[in-house]
Amino acid sequence: MISRYASPEMTAIWSDENRFRIWQEIETVVCEVRADRGEIPKEAANEIRSKGDFNTKRVLEIENTVQHDVIAFLTNMAEYIGPSSRFVHQGMTSSDLLDTAFALQVRESGVVLRAALIKLLDTVEAKALEHQDTVMIGRSHGIHAEPTTFGLKLMVYWSALRRGLVRLDAAQEEIGYGQISGAVGTIAHLDPEVEQETMKRLGLKAAEASTQVVQRDRHAAWLSAVALVGATIEQMAVEVRNLQRTDVHEVEESFGKGQKGSSAMPHKKNPIVSEKLTGMARLLRGYAHTAMENVALWHERDISHSSVERIIFPDASHTLHHMLTKMEWLIRGLVVYPENMKHNMEKVRGMYFSQPVLLALTEAGVSREDAYSQVQRCAMRVWDEDVSLRDSLGADADITARLDAATLDRCFDLDHQLRNIPVIFERTLALKSW
Repeated sequence: MISRYASPEMTAIWSDENRFRIWQEIETVVCEVRADRGEIPKEAANEIRSKGDFNTKRVLEIENTVQHDVIAFLTNMAEYIGPSSRFVHQGMTSSDLLDTAFALQVRESGVVLRAALIKLLDTVEAKALEHQDTVMIGRSHGIHAEPTTFGLKLMVYWSALRRGLVRLDAAQEEIGYGQISGAVGTIAHLDPEVEQETMKRLGLKAAEASTQVVQRDRHAAWLSAVALVGATIEQMAVEVRNLQRTDVHEVEESFGKGQKGSSAMPHKKNPIVSEKLTGMARLLRGYAHTAMENVALWHERDISHSSVERIIFPDASHTLHHMLTKMEWLIRGLVVYPENMKHNMEKVRGMYFSQPVLLALTEAGVSREDAYSQVQRCAMRVWDEDVSLRDSLGADADITARLDAATLDRCFDLDHQLRNIPVIFERTLALKSW
C-alpha cells in the first residue's frame, strides 16, 4: 500500500528521518526548559542544541543490537553531544518521547489530509453548481422514485465531506497532546511545569492525566475521523459505479487515450478508480477498529498498541490521501450524460409524479388510504401496459371525479417539483467556513 500509493509529502512525514528529527527536538526542548529553570547548566543545553544530531543508519544499527529504538537513538545522539548528553532524557521514559513525537507526526499528516480534502470539496462544489439544474431520476431501493438533479446529488456528498472536515479538525485538536510524565505518569522525577512548557514550545498541550502513555482513545478518534471521510468517498464511488453501468450510463469515469478496460474485451470502459476507492475505504474502517482495540492496555501500559500503530497510522494516512486525490481527479473529469438521464426518466412514463397526484386527491377531500389505492391502481397499469401515468389517471373515473384535467396537468409540473433545489444549495453552501 505505502510503496505504491505514497505521496512524497506523506512519505517524508512518516520516514525514520523525520521521526528521529522530532525525537531530537523534543529531547532538546526539555533540556532547554530545564536550563531556563536552573535545573541543568545553560552551557549544557546550548551544547545539546548545537551538537545534537543523529545518523539514521547508525541508529538502526544500534537498535539491531540493543533491541530498543529509543535507547539506540539516545546512544547515537550522545555520540554527537559528548559529556553534556548525561542531561538528555533525565526523568523521562521512552513513551514520553514516542507519544509526543507521534502526536506531532499525526498532526502533520492531518494537515496534508486537510488540504487534500478541501481541494476535493472545492471540486465537488464546482461540479455541483455546474449541474444544479441537470435533471435526473432519484432512486430508492434502486427503483425510480422522484426527480432530482445531479447537482443536488453532488451537494449531498459535499455536505458529508464538509462534516468530515469538521470531524478531522476536531480529531486534530484531540490528538495534539503529549506528555513528559515519567514511567507511570506520576511526573515523579521532573516538575510538572517542565511538561507544560515543553508542550507549549512544541505546539502541543500536555495530557492532563496520563499513565506511561497518552491514552489511546485520542488516537482512535483520529482514525475514526479518517475512516468516516473514507466512507463518504466510498459512497460517492459506489454511486459512480452504479450510474456508469451500461444499462444506466448516466455518468462515466474519464477514460484516457490509450487506456484499456479489459484484457479480453476491447469494448470495456470500467469504473476502476471507483472500485479501487471502494476497497480502500474498507481498509480505513479496519484501521479505525484496530485503533479502538488499542485503547484497553494492561495497567499503566503495555506495548500491544505500538507495533500496530506503526503500520495503521502511516498506512491510513497514505490511503486516505490517495483516495482524496483520486476522487478529486474523478469528479473533476467526470463525464455526465444529461440526455441519458432524460431517457432513463422517460422509461417509467411519468410515474415519478404519483405523489403530487396523491396529495392533490387528499386536498380534494379523499382519504389518504383511498387516494393511495386509486393512484397505485393507475400506476400498476403503467407497469403492465403501454400507457403513461397521465393517460392512466385521465381514464380512471375515481380520479377524474375529483381532479379536472387542469389540476392533473399541474401535478406533472417538473419545475414545481424541483423549485426548492436552489434553496438547498444556498443553505448548504452557507456552512462553508474555510
